[in-house]
Amino acid sequence: MARIPEFYKLSVAERVRAVQQQGLLSNQDCQALTTGEHTLSVQSADKMIENVIGVMGLPVGLGMNFLINDQEYAVPLVVEEPSIVAALSSAAKLARSGGGFRVHSSEPILIGQIQVVHVPHPARAKAALIERKRDILNLANSLHPNMVARGGGAKDLEVIIHPSSGQGGDMVVVHLLVDTCDAMGANLVNTMCEGVASMVESISEGRVFLKILSNLTDRSMVKAEVTIPVAALAGKGFDGEEVRDGIILANEFASIDPYRAATHNKGIMNGIDAVALATGNDWRAIEAGAHAWAARGSHYASLTQWTKDSNGALKGSLEIPLKVGIVGGPLESNPTVGMNLRLLGVKSARELAEVMGAVGLAQNFSAIRALTTEGIQQGHMTLHARSVVSAAGAPPDIFETVVERLIASDQIKIWKAREIIQALEKTAPQPAARTNGSQYAEADSGGDMSSGHGKIILLGEHSVVYGRHAIAAPVPLAIQARIADGDKGVELIIPRWSIKQRLHHSEAKQHSFEKSLSLVLGELKLNQPSMRIEIFPNVPRAMGLGGSAALAVAVIRALDRRYQLGLSDERVNELAFECEKIAHGTPSGIDNTLSVYGKPMLFRAGDQPLREEIAIQGPIDLVIGISGIESLTAATVARVKKAREQRPALYEEIFDQIDSLVLQAVQALQQRDIETLGELMNVCQGLLNAMQVSSWELEEMIQIARNCGALGAKLTGGGGGGSMIALCPSDPEAIARVEHGLKQAGYQSMAVTIGSTDKPKGNGVSV
Repeated sequence: MARIPEFYKLSVAERVRAVQQQGLLSNQDCQALTTGEHTLSVQSADKMIENVIGVMGLPVGLGMNFLINDQEYAVPLVVEEPSIVAALSSAAKLARSGGGFRVHSSEPILIGQIQVVHVPHPARAKAALIERKRDILNLANSLHPNMVARGGGAKDLEVIIHPSSGQGGDMVVVHLLVDTCDAMGANLVNTMCEGVASMVESISEGRVFLKILSNLTDRSMVKAEVTIPVAALAGKGFDGEEVRDGIILANEFASIDPYRAATHNKGIMNGIDAVALATGNDWRAIEAGAHAWAARGSHYASLTQWTKDSNGALKGSLEIPLKVGIVGGPLESNPTVGMNLRLLGVKSARELAEVMGAVGLAQNFSAIRALTTEGIQQGHMTLHARSVVSAAGAPPDIFETVVERLIASDQIKIWKAREIIQALEKTAPQPAARTNGSQYAEADSGGDMSSGHGKIILLGEHSVVYGRHAIAAPVPLAIQARIADGDKGVELIIPRWSIKQRLHHSEAKQHSFEKSLSLVLGELKLNQPSMRIEIFPNVPRAMGLGGSAALAVAVIRALDRRYQLGLSDERVNELAFECEKIAHGTPSGIDNTLSVYGKPMLFRAGDQPLREEIAIQGPIDLVIGISGIESLTAATVARVKKAREQRPALYEEIFDQIDSLVLQAVQALQQRDIETLGELMNVCQGLLNAMQVSSWELEEMIQIARNCGALGAKLTGGGGGGSMIALCPSDPEAIARVEHGLKQAGYQSMAVTIGSTDKPKGNGVSV
């Protein structure tokens, strides 16, 4: 299985864990990745080439979502250029809408060339060589009996006469056509050419000069095809027909113009070379053969063809010579190569070539689609900025903020990144939260930004939807937004999520946030102004931390500030609640309320909702564990609703039990009785698990936290993935143990404090 939702959002450790859980990595390979043992050592490198002084590393990424000949693949890619891995995964996902890639390949034949010069009678020599073909092939195969035993070896011979160029007379060239099976085969073919040279020389009566393989492997051809329905091409303000026709026109340019074709084909090789490097193949030979094939006609041209089929869908094809291997010394000497081949799971060199063909076609599609829509530079924007910020040495706790400000500056330069880092470090407040390997940091709500708080629910999930109480508290995470004048319509920019698009006017094409935004703009009578909405999220998406509500509140407050609407907090809350209905179906209203007011509170939904601020005596220390598995609140709420309809008495009793725990927890918080609070959380988790809204990731994190000394632990939010919270003793070492335990297991963790020391930021007021 090569589909892992939101794979790109996970940390490296989480990705390794997810791939192992899919059965793509053995325990041994997983351990090697975790410890770094998979990396080529200097000692091994010294045996591979001359004059070794070190080893240079390159990133190993996974191209996800590939469906090739009805087989699922996660494709290892070794590449340093930003956006290639993401572009491939996105293209592969789109290709699935048309059934994935269909790829066909020929036998893995390499051509060995024997150059014969000073031939007195070239035509007679050609006839004689063809007549003695069987003898030449038998001699060649005697040099590699093991290859013949595996079904390979020299299969055929052909003879070509090249007219005289002045020296040596007409040239006779003998081609040995060798099936190298699963080996790359260069050394094998060279040995055969050298071994039969004397016989060729004797038969032709000439003199053998060069004896070497050719990298134009046009007997090992791969043809990849894909069909993408028009509907799947729509997005980012473009309809499917526009995108389809733009891709066809761009390909036509590459077919007739060699200057364009060179860059066009380079995009194809961006994908193929990355697979070749990951699997230990000779990418230089592959490049040479591909470009020679592209130049075989009257001029150098595109390797791909994009057309419209009879149903109006976009149809693409790539035909390319590809000869690769999966066995042999060069591949086996690098431990990362062996691991990558095991992860890819190909059973033959021919299958690997077919995967490469699909990857090349996918990369070409992504590149020209970007060029014909938002432009290639915009597609690279965020990833390029991240590379620059990394080079500038940004600390992890401000990394994302630096990226966002760098993009906003329109100067993606190292000096500018360093300038932003220095400014942030000078004005950095005392942190209210510690992050341990997490990409999420506390947001700065100063300047022209408006904010919405994230939240945790201590107790009361799901039962709060049915009129019971819940306790929630803000966390030092926020989503920020600001509004600027736009050129035309409403432009939405979220640099951290690589989103830059215009708001669709058609409701059918809008995703849930666009629908929410349209609702808000309509309610506030702001449909006419052109605007640019910039959003800076520090609350992770779909992790049970109130991200959708915080997003809505931040944007509503930004609109209020920009257009001086004078909205009250209650009006902001009402609008955010309507947005939550679009996102979650039947929300309780607790997320938007916490996002607006930013205070620990006892909440109960209803026509006259209860919003009672809780005065917590002293600090309460918690660790948030983030699974990286998307939590769809609407799905878990719907599951509980269905179960309640089937067994109303049972579920009402469970809701009452949770409500009782919540009310006891209020008293424990007010008295700072953390032992009792922890036990109440544990019991509540048992009830939530019984309602089947937990997950094995959440249960594992909960158990890790308890084993590391947490007094209580439970999921927070909708469940089904997302996040959990662990109540810790007020001891830095105890908190650190829980954080470290979660991190070691591949999860993200963040320590937070609620209570008298907590000073959440934003525009909230006392309730």
